[in-house]
Amino acid sequence: MTMRRSSALAAALGLPLLLAACGTGGSGAQSSTEELPAGQKVEGEITFWHAYSEGGPEVTTLEEEVIPAFEKAHPGTEVKPVTVQYDQLHQKLVTAAAGESLPDVVRSDIIWVPELADLGVLVPLDQAMPDFEKLAEQTYDGPLATNKWQDSYYGLPLTTNTKVMLYNEQALDEAGVGVPETFDDLRASAPKVAETGNYLLAEADAAGWQVLPYIWSNGGDITDEDITTSDGYLNGPKSVEAVELLVDLYEQQALPKLILGGGGGTNTFEGLANGMYATIVDGPWAFPIIEGQFKDFEMKTAPMPHGDGESTSVVGGENLVITQASENKQLAAEFTRYMLSEEAQLAMAEAGQISVLESLSDKMVEIEPSYEEYMNQLQTARPRPPTPAWTKIDEIIRKQVQLAVRGDMTAQEAMDEAVAQIDPLLERG
Repeated sequence: MTMRRSSALAAALGLPLLLAACGTGGSGAQSSTEELPAGQKVEGEITFWHAYSEGGPEVTTLEEEVIPAFEKAHPGTEVKPVTVQYDQLHQKLVTAAAGESLPDVVRSDIIWVPELADLGVLVPLDQAMPDFEKLAEQTYDGPLATNKWQDSYYGLPLTTNTKVMLYNEQALDEAGVGVPETFDDLRASAPKVAETGNYLLAEADAAGWQVLPYIWSNGGDITDEDITTSDGYLNGPKSVEAVELLVDLYEQQALPKLILGGGGGTNTFEGLANGMYATIVDGPWAFPIIEGQFKDFEMKTAPMPHGDGESTSVVGGENLVITQASENKQLAAEFTRYMLSEEAQLAMAEAGQISVLESLSDKMVEIEPSYEEYMNQLQTARPRPPTPAWTKIDEIIRKQVQLAVRGDMTAQEAMDEAVAQIDPLLERG
């Protein structure tokens, strides 16, 4: 465990255990905390909401292997999985929270945890589970950090991912350039690839998921460490330089219009496979999709290019949270523990989910060799700022970066305006 994570956990875990006490979420909602010990016999049923793809290998593995194994090890229990489409799950959770009709356990996108915690509808697991620290120590720093809101951890990592550079070697060779390792390489290679009629790099959007790796890899940041202000960070020199890189690549016709959103154009996977895009930056799910559609294309991987900082990508994935509405929190906690076991993590890894357990890093590569670069990148990957306002902040970043790319503002002006809109949101958080 790193010094930073040890300190953060110590601060959170140093709080007294609250037994049947009450706390207040950021919205003023009341939340109780009860002790959820491990290993005691528990019976009953719980409901588990998730957004695994309907009919996909994840759902099959979950419903035919993982849940039956848990129920067999815990006689008298039943876990009822409910599949909700990802683009509907966030709204369903917020709506259910208002009506107090939440399930027992949720596989939540990592960016939703602070928002749900702020609503007061999640159990603070570091206070409720005596073995929380032991479980947390087994996971990667980045995924774990996405569960913290204010002074508590409201979930545990379930699956993780990050993004690396994916490249078409033939397209790079045609332009006479190598795999870009630095921002200087990107700038130098851009006109050479453009001369071949192709694009050096394609990004499908300009939101935080796309832009943050460039900012971090240049030594910039979005907010201060306490997530109280973005002034001097998002509009600081290193962050602005990263946005200017994207602006320059676009002006050099090395970056397609996909970054401006609105649909249209060749998607990143197709463009990479046919050589139109020499490189893209994307996650491990790209492999089964591209291999299935473009069987003659051999995709290769490289770390995220960097500027003045080290190569740093963004953490994606999902967390497990337990709701205050659960009438069987002890069983919900036992199910959460099981989902973090090597048995369950390996089963889901076989279905395409990268494990959050550091001890299984080598196993991930054995299961899927294409994971190797992702496992390396996870060592430095960072989470998006954990704040209830992130979805609004994300849209502001997207809009302002796109204004800069279109040339409607300079990168500095765009980031200054972003800060002016973001800081009031952070003050309310």
